[in-house]
Amino acid sequence: MGEERKVEIVDRELCYQGFFRLERVHLRHSLHRGGMSPVLVRETIEKGNVVAMLPYDPVTDTVVLIEQFRVGAIGDERSAWLLEIVAGLMEPGEQPDEVARREATEEAGLAVRRMESIARFFATPAKSSELTHLFCGEVDASGAGGVHGLAHEGEDIRVVPMRAEQAFALLEIGRIDSAWPMIALMWLQTHRERLRRAWS
Repeated sequence: MGEERKVEIVDRELCYQGFFRLERVHLRHSLHRGGMSPVLVRETIEKGNVVAMLPYDPVTDTVVLIEQFRVGAIGDERSAWLLEIVAGLMEPGEQPDEVARREATEEAGLAVRRMESIARFFATPAKSSELTHLFCGEVDASGAGGVHGLAHEGEDIRVVPMRAEQAFALLEIGRIDSAWPMIALMWLQTHRERLRRAWS
């Protein structure tokens, strides 16, 4: 672990630019056994870093999930509409907490009070540099519901408030199968009572 690790970029090609960007990278990197690898060719799918947040009402012990169509799930035998949490891309100069608040308003019509960081992680580092900043945010879920999202971004988002225990049960049976809500709900199971004391 102590020796210096290096990555040498030999070449970088733009293969496609659309909703995502596809790049082909020619590189060499340090090896665990010493020395450098031969030149390797890897493709990466890029769009930027993302912020996701689980809205939680500590007074009523309610989480607010959202349901929306996901093109990556169109081959799934259950549904291409997934239960998720609010999320959005970071724009240049934005801070993660700013993005979380903006997305809660746009996607669920919620105002966020206090927030707590859950984790910072790479979801698919074998194919993307996308870094996720994951939060839990305090909200008043009493009026949560309806359909939200930005029309010019093609968003059609149904807001689904439910008791925390119901969300945990859906998680247990595999009904919630998107990574961000899975991680956030597992975290909430551990930190829920502490949050209810601190935020109520």
